[in-house]
Amino acid sequence: MTNQKEDTTSPVKRYQRSTMRDVAALADVSPKTVSRVINGEKYVSAEIVERVHAAMERLDYRHNLAASQLRAGTTSAAIGLILVDISNPFSSMLHRAVEDVFRTRGIAVLSASTDEDAARERAAVATFAARRVDGLIMMPASHDHSYLSADVRAGTHIVLIDRPPAFLNVDSVVSDNLGGAETGVRHLISHGHRQIGFIGDWPGVVSSQLRYDGYRRALETAGIPIDDSLVARGFSSSADVEETSRALLLRSGAPTALFVAQNALCAAVIRAIRTHGAHDRVAIVGFDGFEGADLIEPGLTVITQDPLRMGTLAAETLVQRMSGASTTPAMNHVLPTVLIERGSGELPGPFAA
Repeated sequence: MTNQKEDTTSPVKRYQRSTMRDVAALADVSPKTVSRVINGEKYVSAEIVERVHAAMERLDYRHNLAASQLRAGTTSAAIGLILVDISNPFSSMLHRAVEDVFRTRGIAVLSASTDEDAARERAAVATFAARRVDGLIMMPASHDHSYLSADVRAGTHIVLIDRPPAFLNVDSVVSDNLGGAETGVRHLISHGHRQIGFIGDWPGVVSSQLRYDGYRRALETAGIPIDDSLVARGFSSSADVEETSRALLLRSGAPTALFVAQNALCAAVIRAIRTHGAHDRVAIVGFDGFEGADLIEPGLTVITQDPLRMGTLAAETLVQRMSGASTTPAMNHVLPTVLIERGSGELPGPFAA
């Protein structure tokens, strides 16, 4: 047997030996500050958080909270679930589906919300890594997921949901955002609409961009010129959504139909249409809706996703990876969407046959 010299440059070796003091020294902060960043405490500047995370990533450092739990005689199997907003109905159903899969296996689900904040996402990942979770299911807010490579090297299995990975080779489960949006806009076109507005989420969100691309593709296929003045994307509040929608309806050349590309935006858009007294003449299709959207008059026509199936498939995929039962290359699962007609998307436009 030949003797092999220890590889002192290996990321895993650095990860095993690095301490909180090493991170503090590299980031030029105190160990206490590193601890506060790891625990996601408030009143730490964004610049300090970024420096600490950069140092942790360079050293492949992960705080070993599990060691203290073992010393205390407490152990538990757990996975981390990171969503944009757990209070959102879509995210709530994802959470329930994931929880149902792992509950039957005696594995706890620890959850966190990011509010589309990449720094909060990194803080949540660091917190779960410190607790030595067995895997992560994430709806990422960040646009570069390569920082998770250290966790993957350390043995953490990761599955992304709703949004595909960027610069990271892991499994993902997403909806057909492009095709779903195209179907919704084609539906409005088929009912005689040519002035179709787009109300969407932040352009930097991959799913939002794909839905916008679907909107554009449907118009281009129908030979309808793209009018950027009918497009509104990225909102800070529901009041902002309502005000923008009302302004669209009051302008010259107002849209006769609206495609709303995110469920959280639908209620505010409908409120604007009703305030304008146009609920019986301005058509609307939503990408998902909200609880009770089928009870209003007319009911909201929607492109539906299947968050329960998405959450279940993501959880089952993670179970297979964690158990070692699956050794196939990382896969991107794309789930179909379905158009449900309820009345609002079937209102005739000026060019109806």
